[in-house]
Amino acid sequence: MYVKMLRAALLTAAFGSLAGTAMAADTPAKAAAPAAPAAGAPAQAVDDPVVARVNGKEIRRSEVLMAYQQLPAQTQQQVHLNEAYPRVLENLVTAKLLSDAGYKEKLQDSKDVKAELKRAEERFVQQAYIRKQVDSRMNEALLKKKYDEMVKAMPAEDEVRARHILVKTKEEAEALIKQINGGADFAKLASEQQIDKNSAASAGDLGYFVKGDMVGPFADAAFAMKPGEVSKTPVKTDFGWHVIKVEDRRKRQAPPFEQVKEQVAQAEAQDLAAQVVEDLRKGAKVEAFDITGKQAISLTPPPAAAKPAAPAKQ
Repeated sequence: MYVKMLRAALLTAAFGSLAGTAMAADTPAKAAAPAAPAAGAPAQAVDDPVVARVNGKEIRRSEVLMAYQQLPAQTQQQVHLNEAYPRVLENLVTAKLLSDAGYKEKLQDSKDVKAELKRAEERFVQQAYIRKQVDSRMNEALLKKKYDEMVKAMPAEDEVRARHILVKTKEEAEALIKQINGGADFAKLASEQQIDKNSAASAGDLGYFVKGDMVGPFADAAFAMKPGEVSKTPVKTDFGWHVIKVEDRRKRQAPPFEQVKEQVAQAEAQDLAAQVVEDLRKGAKVEAFDITGKQAISLTPPPAAAKPAAPAKQ
C-alpha cells in the first residue's frame, strides 16, 4: 500500500494534466478489450503491440497500460482507459522525445542527473526494504489479532431499522398517521410518496442505521420508539415532515474477518512499517544540528502509527 501511494504521487506529478481533466460521467465505462490479432502475427505483437514510434523507437501498449494503472485510483475512476489513452500516449511520446534529446547531449553523465538518480535509487531501496520487512512479519495470526483489537474498539451501538414517509406539510403527515392508525399499510403508503423517490422504491425502508447516521430530530424520534411503533406525531427536519415506523432494533455487529481482511491488512501494514522505522532508530546513532550545521539539536521521532478505526460495517 505504502509503495503504491508513493508511486502514485510520482505519477500524478508526471501526468498531472490528465488528472486535471476528469470526465463528467458518473460511472466510467470499462475499457474496450483489445481487438483480436491477425492470424500468424508475431507473438510479441500479439501480446504487446507497438502503439507509437518516436524517431524509430517503439512505445508498446504495455507502457501505456502501466502508466495508466499507476495513476491514482481516483483519476482512474474519473477517466477510464478509452478516454485517457490519447493523453497518456501523448505524455509517453513527449517523455521519449525529452529523454532522447537529453541522452544525445550526454546529460545522463551530468552531476545533477547522477544526484537525482541516486536519490531515486535510495527511495526505491527504502520502499523495497519496508515492503520486504512488512511482508516477512505479516501473517494470518497477526491479522486476526489486529481484527480482534479493531472489533474491541468498536462501540456496541444500538441500530434501528425503520421506514419513513416524507411529505411537505405537517397536515399531510398527520393525515397519513390517521390512515395508518386506521389500518392502512405503511409500506404501501411509503411506496407512493412523491418527495423521496429513492426511499419510495424500497417502500420507505432505510435499512439499519446508528443514531449518528441520521439528522437529530429524525434519529431522536426513531430511537425513542419500539419495534412495530409508528410515530404518534409528525417529525420535522430540514427535508420536510416525516412519518416513521420502527421495524427492528439490535446491537451493531462487527463484520466477519474475511469480509474486512484487506482493510485489516492495510492497517496492520501501516503499523508494521512504523515498527520497522522504530527498530532502526533504536539501533542507530543519530546526530542532528540546526540549519547552520553548528548547534546540536534533538529530533522528535515520528509518531507511532495511529490506532486504526474499527472495520466499517458493510
